[in-house]
This record gives sequence, C-alpha cells and structure tokens, in this order.
Amino acid sequence: MVLPPRFLKLQPPSFWKPPSSTRFPLHRASRRHKLPSEASKRFERGVDPELAPFAATRAAQLLIELAGGKLSGLGAEVNAVVDSPAIEMDLQFPSKHVGVSYSTEQIVSSLEAIGAAVHVEGESLSAKVPSWRPDLRHKTDLVEEVARLVGYDKIPATIPVAPPGRGFTPRQQYRRRVLGSLTGAGFVEVLNYPFVSRDDNELFAGVKGVELENPIQSERGELRRSMLPGLIQAASRNLSRGFVNLALIEEGSVFLDPQGPTVADLPVGNQRPSEKTLEQLNNSIPLQPRHVAGVALGDWVQGELSVSAIEAGYPQMVDAVRFIAKLAGTEVDLIQSEIHGYHPGRAAKVLVNGSEVGSVGEIHPDIASDNHLPRRVGAFELDLDAIFALAPETVQAGEVNPMPAATQDISLLIDESIPAASVLKTLKDGAGELLEDIRLTDDYRGQGIAEGQKSLTFALRFRAKDKTLTQAEATIARDSAVAKAKEQHGAELRAN
Repeated sequence: MVLPPRFLKLQPPSFWKPPSSTRFPLHRASRRHKLPSEASKRFERGVDPELAPFAATRAAQLLIELAGGKLSGLGAEVNAVVDSPAIEMDLQFPSKHVGVSYSTEQIVSSLEAIGAAVHVEGESLSAKVPSWRPDLRHKTDLVEEVARLVGYDKIPATIPVAPPGRGFTPRQQYRRRVLGSLTGAGFVEVLNYPFVSRDDNELFAGVKGVELENPIQSERGELRRSMLPGLIQAASRNLSRGFVNLALIEEGSVFLDPQGPTVADLPVGNQRPSEKTLEQLNNSIPLQPRHVAGVALGDWVQGELSVSAIEAGYPQMVDAVRFIAKLAGTEVDLIQSEIHGYHPGRAAKVLVNGSEVGSVGEIHPDIASDNHLPRRVGAFELDLDAIFALAPETVQAGEVNPMPAATQDISLLIDESIPAASVLKTLKDGAGELLEDIRLTDDYRGQGIAEGQKSLTFALRFRAKDKTLTQAEATIARDSAVAKAKEQHGAELRAN
C-alpha cells in the first residue's frame, strides 16, 4: 500500500517524552493488578511504531470504497519514534555460538528474509532490523534467527564434556549410588506427589505438616513430613491390581517446620531486599531434607521347586539400611523403640555416630489393614542429608589380611526386653581387637526357653594380623565377650 503524501509532519508537544524502547512495559502493570486484556497482550509482545500511517491509510481507503467518502487531503502526524540503531555482528559469530558453519550468503539471506537491511563490509555485518521486530536488540537475537531459518536440524547433537575437576558433587554421587544399588537389589523406584492429607502426616510424624495456601486438592492440603504414606498408598494401588510381591523405594524431599516465623510483609519487586530481610525470608522457608524410604510386602524370594519362599519384612529393610550406610562409608546402630506408625515390638531407630537418622521396622498392623495390605509390611526411612553429613569425607579401603580366621558361635539366654543390638555391641567391646566380624544369626523364643527370655545366637569371626590364630586364643576372646555380656545384661551361655 502506498501512503498518501498529504500527511503534515508536526512536532510533538513539549511535555511529550518518547519511550526508551518500542516495547512498552504495560504487561508489568497488568500482572501486578491481575487484569489481563487484549491491549496488554499486544503491548507485551511489542507494537510496530510505524504501523499508524498504514492503519490510517487503510481506514481511509475502506471509507472511500465502502462508505462513499472522499479524501480531503488533510492529515497530521505526531511521530517521536527514534530509529533503532543498526546491530553490528562479526560474520563468524553465528558459527561460533551455534556450532554450525554458516556461510555469508546464508546469514545475509536469513536476515533479509525477516525484513532487515543488511550491509556487509569485510568480516563484519551491519543489520538494521525492521520496526515490526522489537525483539531483535542484540547480535545474539540475530544468531537465533539465522539458526531458525537455516534449520534447527542442521545443528549437531553433541554431548558437552565436563571440564576436569567437575561433574557430580559427592552428595549427588552418593544419591546415585544409593538408588542404583537398591534398584539393582530388587527394589522398584517410584515417584509420588508431595501433597498429602493431615491424617497421612499424622500417621508417622504425629503432627500436622506445612499447610498449602492454594492446594490442588482440598483433601491434600499439606506437604509431606514422611515419605512412607505415599509409598503405602502406592503399594495398596499395586496390590489391588494383582501385584502381590512388592518392594518399592522413593527418594525425595520432605518438608519440615521452618526455623523462623512466616514473613507477612514481602519486599517490593523492584528493589533488592536487605541482608536482614533475606535472612528472615530464608528462615521462613520450610526445611527440605532429602529422604529415602522403602516398603516391602509379599515374598522376597518366591517359592519354586525345592526352594522355599522367603517372606518380605523388616529383615530385608534392615539389610537395606545397613547397605545405604555402607555406601557412605559408615555404619549404623539400631535401637529398638516404639516409633509412631510402626509395629510396637518390631521397630528401631537408626543411629549413625550416635545421631538419629531414620527408622526401620514393620508398619503398624492397623495402618496395614486400613490400606488393605498384608499384616506384615517392612518399611524404612532415612535422612540421606544427615547420613552424608555424618559420613567421613574419604573412605579408606580395608586391609586385606592373609592370615586365616577362627570362627566361634555362641547362644545367650537373656531377658527378652533387652535389645539384641545392645547385646551385640557389648560382645563387640568385650571380644577385643581380635574380633573381625560379629553377626546375629538367630533369635529364638519358644519350647525349651523360659518364659520372659529369648535365645540370641551370634556368629563371631576372629583373626590376628601377624600370625595364625589358634582356636584356644579365639575361645579366650569369646569367653571375654560372654563375661562382659553377663556383667552388663545378665546373659547366660546356653548349653547345646
């Protein structure tokens, strides 16, 4: 369309201030007041400042053609739009940043296709972008247009190589080792939503969680404090669909109470808050440690010809807990306790260097029944961040001892209220430095054992560093361990 030459060029009034750019910040006001409109949508994407004469000309043309009007030849234009400066760019700049060798012809033709006036001089290029493209302000914007028009399919897919000394952090490596090892051992990793109900939070945490201001579902208005409710619900759904043997794990964040009070007066968005305000805001954010949890039910090993089935339960969960700690280069201690949500007599706190880092045991039968699960459901939950913080920075490989080992087995009669972990620790302290390994192999209560007592069988392995250990020397170390157990716990050696 040709513009009529009848527009008068008028100077803008003295109070007029031209905008700093062609893109007006009206979208900021529309977002602030939550009043989106057609105008705000148009202006936030930019409006061609040179569009007005064409629009006026088209309007006049339609009035003449459709309404029988006549063009009087009068008109005025107030134009304070400043021409945008040309963008300078080196001809090798697109190739360096995209990774594709672009020719000069490809670069020039691509920019001319979007309406830019291109001038090439030597190894540099000057492009004056059209008025209807206010988004093109930098040479990187021109590179994007060249890559788009030449074709994204021309860009090769290459994997970046991490510089030496970088890559995954030790914490990320530990997380990957944990999940990779557990899934390799037979667990299936799942992903649940962190939104739970208040009743779900009270199952294992005993208290309500962090409330959501605008929850997606009104019945799930809190953030989880424990990962076990989500795993239990996932196990229940799978069981209802015929999967009777399950071993599920999940790794993710739980949301605990913040360290400070909630900040009611939020700072304005166009000024940097003070350090004190930032500290208050950070302290008002809920703590979000990374946890790993698992549940198991059904058969851990399925029965086959001449092979008996092994039921899944807390023994496999205890092994998983010990294995997770071993991957961090540390060991755990189990203290039998009554834990909210667990079976009263089959639950234990998990300690690393004396600090509690989680729990392990069987789900309370009432919770299992409410979720239509078997009576025995093994479960564990550990704080990975806490374990990693307590673990040594470097793990030293154990020394390979070529000397033969001497083994001893003992069965102790002890009051059933005494935790086996306490007896094991006492035996370890009493056996001395010759003891290389000790394991609980049996916990028997029944015929032949007095009421209120239990029989604990331990397998001990002794080894000397500089000589072949005789059976008599191993027996002396064993008797020393039994004597200390008798002194501290009243244990008696059970006759075969």
